[in-house]
Amino acid sequence: DYELCEEWEHLYPVPREDLINFHREHLLHLLEMGDMEKALQLLQRIEDPGVCLAISEQSLDQHPNLAASHFLADYLTAHFYASLTTARQNEIQALYIGSKVLLTLPELSRVNYFHLSSKPLLMLEQLLMNMKVDWVAVAVQTLHQLLAGQEIGFTVEDIDNLLSKYAEKALNFPFTLKEKRS
Repeated sequence: DYELCEEWEHLYPVPREDLINFHREHLLHLLEMGDMEKALQLLQRIEDPGVCLAISEQSLDQHPNLAASHFLADYLTAHFYASLTTARQNEIQALYIGSKVLLTLPELSRVNYFHLSSKPLLMLEQLLMNMKVDWVAVAVQTLHQLLAGQEIGFTVEDIDNLLSKYAEKALNFPFTLKEKRS
């Protein structure tokens, strides 16, 4: 059906908004099916960069699955970074980094943290509160690599401060230990 609609689009004029909606639905369908190659080919076939940007952004705003979000954030960063506002650049970068961190977690646990994919620092804090220390170690290593030379609303120092805060809380005893006497 999508291919037929695409052929129709070449034969008859289609309003811009309908064209964007059609391609967005087609792109989301391909991403949902896990066919990233065809999704990329679809985006490359769209001649108007403004339409391609609108399709990519609207698709990302639909909050697709983890792999699709990662693909779209990466595509927008690679092809339209200069066209985006600074706030939107930071939002997309945070989503890209958050999805990258999510991919380091065990597959069955990703669903529990997916809602935090656009807030990697909050995701890290949630992992700390849930005492997933091994996962935190991998997440911190990934964040350090991804944040090198980038500004997305938080820095490596913010991560270090968060880790220090929770390390301090782990060592804070609310009572004093009394020595046993015989």
